[in-house]
Formats: sequence, C-alpha cells, structure tokens
Amino acid sequence: MTYWRFYWPLALTGMGMVLSIQFQNATLARYPNAVTELAVLALAYGVFGFFNASLQFISQLANVFARSRQANRKTWQFVVMTSITVMLPLLILASTTFGNTLISGVFDLSGELSRRVTSYLFMMCPLILLNAQRHFLSGLLIQAHLTGWVTVCNFVYLASVIVFLIAGFTLDGTPMIVIVGAELTGVSLLNALLWLVKNQHYEPPQEIITEKISFQTLFEFFVPVSTTGVMFALSRPVLFAFVARTPDGLLTIAALRIAFDFSMIFQQAANQFRHFFISFGFDDLVGKQKFMRQIAIGITAIMLVFSLTPLANWLWGDLMNVPNGLIELAIEVLLVMCLMPTVIIYRNYFHSRLMHLRQTSSMAYGSTVRVLGIFAAAGLFHALDWLNHISAAGILIFGFLIEAFIAQQANRRLSQAAKKTSTQS
Repeated sequence: MTYWRFYWPLALTGMGMVLSIQFQNATLARYPNAVTELAVLALAYGVFGFFNASLQFISQLANVFARSRQANRKTWQFVVMTSITVMLPLLILASTTFGNTLISGVFDLSGELSRRVTSYLFMMCPLILLNAQRHFLSGLLIQAHLTGWVTVCNFVYLASVIVFLIAGFTLDGTPMIVIVGAELTGVSLLNALLWLVKNQHYEPPQEIITEKISFQTLFEFFVPVSTTGVMFALSRPVLFAFVARTPDGLLTIAALRIAFDFSMIFQQAANQFRHFFISFGFDDLVGKQKFMRQIAIGITAIMLVFSLTPLANWLWGDLMNVPNGLIELAIEVLLVMCLMPTVIIYRNYFHSRLMHLRQTSSMAYGSTVRVLGIFAAAGLFHALDWLNHISAAGILIFGFLIEAFIAQQANRRLSQAAKKTSTQS
C-alpha cells in the first residue's frame, strides 16, 4: 500500500499533464480545415518538444540533488541557466528566415504552412522557462512525498487550460492564440500553486547532507538524461519527416498525433516509475517488480478496452468532433501502441537504476541509438512503400525496444563491475 499511495498521485499527475493535449485536439477539430490544423500543431509540437524535452528530467535532478539548502539553491540556479540556454536556439529557429526554410525543407511544407509552424514556435518560447520551473518545483514536492499536492496542482492547471480553450474558441480566437494562450496561462498558474505548496509544506530530507553540489556535478548528471529527453522528442519529427512524404501525409500525421497523444496519457503513468525507484530505492525488488507488472497489465487493459469498444468513437467522435476518417486510422494506431506501456516500464526500471547510481551516460547512448533505429526503419519502409499509420506506430515501438535493451545491458555491466570490485577487495 505504501507503493500505491506514493505512485497513484504521480500517475494521475502524468495523465493530467497530457490530458490538456486531448482538449487542444478537440478544440482544433472544431475549426474549419481540422486535418490541416491538427497536422500543423503536430509538427509545431514535434519541433517544440525537441527543445522542451531536454527539461523533462529536471524533476529527477531536483529529487536526486536538491537535498540541502545549498544544493537546493545551486540546483535552481542551474535550472534557470539551462532553460535560458535551451530557449535561445528555439527563438532563433522561430524568428528567422533560416528557421522557416529549415522547417519547410525537413517536413516538405509549403511556405504558408511552414510560416504557421514557426509562428506557433515563437509563441511557445516562454513555455521553456515556465516548464523548467514547473519540473523543478514538482521534483522537490515528490522528493518530500507530497505527491498528492502535485496531483491537485496539475488538475487545477488542466481545468484552467480547458476554461481558456472554451473561452478562446467561443470568442472566435485564432487556433494559435487559443492553443498556446491556454498553455501559457495554465503553466503560469500551476507554477504559482506549486510555489505556494512548497513554501507551506515542503521540508528537506531528514538525513544530514554534507556533499557540496557544484555546477559540474549537476552538468555531468543532467546532460545525459536531457539527451534522453531530447531524443524522445526527436522520435516523432523523424517519423513525421518520412510520413509527410507519403500519399495523404497530412492525414496520416493528424491520425498519428491523435493516437500518440492519447497513448501518452498511459505512457506518462509508466514514466513515474523513475521517481518511484529514486524515492524508495532498490530493496524489496520482488515486491516492487510485482507492483510494476500489475501496473503494466492494468494500463494495457485500459488501452485495449478503449480501442476495442465504442469508447474511442464516443470520445474522439461525439466529444472531440474528430472526423470519422481520422478516428478509424487513430484506433488502428492505438491498438499497436498498446504494447508501449510494458516496454516503457521495463526500460524505466533500468533507467532508474542508472540514475540512482548517477551513471546516466548509457541513457544518452541508448536514446540516440533509438532515434537512429527509427530513422533507419522509417527510411527503409518508405523506400519499400510500406510506410503507413500502422507501420509508423510499430517503428516507434521498435525504437523503444532498442533503448530498453541498451539500458538493460548497461545495468548488467555495472552489476558485473560492482561484483568484481567487491571480490577484489
């Protein structure tokens, strides 16, 4: 029960973070030319995610290192500098002719569509700074086992996003203003709430911390794990770059976005096992592995029920107003994505061990090979005219299998090295 009480608020938090994307999709589906609107946002978020994903592990960084007053201050300073560094190249990409030309060439877009993508990116730039603080504050609360508060704050964020989306659409706002404005408003409110909870309830760990944290220590931990996040975000754009060159490329990309975004609800729940092991350690492995298996089976079962029953048509059709042609393709993609939670949980078990040991370079290597595998497989399938919505989903999972295998082998090497050292001493 201790594991469950810690985990379920985090799982809900992960779901809440990506549920906002479902409401964004539902809003865009109600605009004229819904397929184009969804595809443009998919491409914009794909590029934005390449930069934003480097910040995803800030919460783990805070959980691992910010365990004293000095370490807390040093970690926060590092987070601020890192977020500014990440935002600047995105700003250049979004505001220059070079960036527009690059976007147009990579995704084979017309000038008008590439300009719309870069306009989205320009408005998204402040989200880099805001999301960095969001992850830092969340990491501190998770470290103190205040996961319930993290969940409450994230669902307030979700509610504020929904209200803004409804108001913006009702007032005939442009898609870009409505979508990005809702996100900026929601994250700003979320940060304010997390800050208030931290000031009221956060207490640092009870153990005496004597280690002096330096920027070099934080850099050596963070760069490999941030590379993992960047490579995760790069997976979709690499795939979309080949899909865009197929017949009905925009239609396929729109369907992939709907299914991928929905599966992210469950993938985020699986991702919380990184915090789980950092917080509880690696004793009682039998009990913890049993808990992991139960969660994997439960998540997969929910995805299957959604895919194989009228629930998908009810949510995407009746509630979100997604065109019927897109729904059929998205359901087929989601059936393939039902394999993802098990793969992600298996990978994250080994990622947690690597972060616990502060041996994160193998994570960067594995994620890089994952993207290279996706690139090679997508290129091969495109050349053979096999690339469609179903094979694209399979290729994405194939990439994560590669990464999981590399993480497993890295852990095996570390275990063997530790045993050898123990024997020699």
